[in-house]
Amino acid sequence: MSYINEVLEKVKKNNPHEKEFIQAVTEVLESLRPVIEKNEEKYRNLALLERIVEPERVISFRVPWQDDQGQVQVNRGYRVQFNSAIGPYKGGLRFHPSVNQSIMKFLAFEQIFKNSLTGLPIGGGKGGSDFDPRGRSEREIMTFCQSFMNELYRHIGANSDVPAGDIGVGAREIGYLYGQYKKLTGQYEGVLTGKKLSFGGSLARTEATGYGLLYITNEMIQKAGKELKGKTIVVSGSGNVAIYAIEKAQQLGGKVVTCSDSSGFIYDENGIDLDTLKRIKLVDRERVSEYVKSNSNAKFYANEKPWKVKCDIALPCATQNEIDENDAKALISNGCWCIAEGANMPSTLEAIKIYQDAAILFMPAKAANAGGVAVSALEMSQNSERLAWSFEEVDRQLKQIMLEIYNKVTVAADRYGHHNNFVIGANIAGFEKVADAMESQGIV
Repeated sequence: MSYINEVLEKVKKNNPHEKEFIQAVTEVLESLRPVIEKNEEKYRNLALLERIVEPERVISFRVPWQDDQGQVQVNRGYRVQFNSAIGPYKGGLRFHPSVNQSIMKFLAFEQIFKNSLTGLPIGGGKGGSDFDPRGRSEREIMTFCQSFMNELYRHIGANSDVPAGDIGVGAREIGYLYGQYKKLTGQYEGVLTGKKLSFGGSLARTEATGYGLLYITNEMIQKAGKELKGKTIVVSGSGNVAIYAIEKAQQLGGKVVTCSDSSGFIYDENGIDLDTLKRIKLVDRERVSEYVKSNSNAKFYANEKPWKVKCDIALPCATQNEIDENDAKALISNGCWCIAEGANMPSTLEAIKIYQDAAILFMPAKAANAGGVAVSALEMSQNSERLAWSFEEVDRQLKQIMLEIYNKVTVAADRYGHHNNFVIGANIAGFEKVADAMESQGIV
């Protein structure tokens, strides 16, 4: 049995109920076959794959808090510190009812390679809770965040583990978390990223993942001899990633016709009105269905996904596994020739195989959505220097990082004879840097 197959069997045996984690490991290791087979004896002797698929630390804790009715609630919190070979753990906090250990581990595992691709000195981690901030008052959210930090603060630090935001955790939640960290430790340091500008946040951080997604997508399209201008684009999601992906896509001349949330999706054949969407989601915090009240030409499709809409380009920006085999077939049959992932692992393994069989352009999440963590690392740099860079400077560095990621992915794929297979290229390029660091640092 090959070394990769041995490790995959161990992962499945040791984590039998963690389907998302198994999916992420399978996708990465299968892509690494060319480089592992070339160095199999060395990596086997070092047990390098066994070490890279096992978190350095998984922290699970209870989060007790009191709601507005005086009832004490208890949620579960997590921090997965997966790999620190190239820098302090870096990865977001997610507050969502779906959060469990499997999802936290898959996200932290993906983060290792995504962070490696940025070229910045940051390792892989992730955390969160099954707490749902939707429908909760400001006081309840503050109380929960403070209780969550009462445990988390023991495990993080500016040079050890620097969390950020993710689904359900924006600047508001980061502010409450940071305030409690500062109270508990007496330290004013860059321990959390995604902060407001008034206390150490970075310009362009809110836009970073969405903008970065379009920078690398546009580069991929141009290198294929096509252009984004004038193309029809479908986007899922309506959080920061989706909103700023839509914004940058429109700036580049694309026509985005959809957005969505868990209640369904909006189709606007004239193109999404970004001002209306921002008001609904960022100010009023309402469901996307409110969009049709302001735009009579738009339609809302309840409890459906946008993948049957005809398009040239698809940008999944909502959540994991939102595109399955049937969705992928629908996209291809309706003329989609380019997919780039703004969310983390939004395509199932079966969907990815369909993309590859159809030979369409496909950029996986660990490359395509790395802009957010890249600017988080730039925020860490600004905090360390006690400086604040201009929006233009951060955006310039973000674009440069995304173009460099494209080049790394392309070079790695070509080096192993897989031209334009960006899945293999992204995984190999991310892995090689981490593997070299792990080998250099000994058995730790």
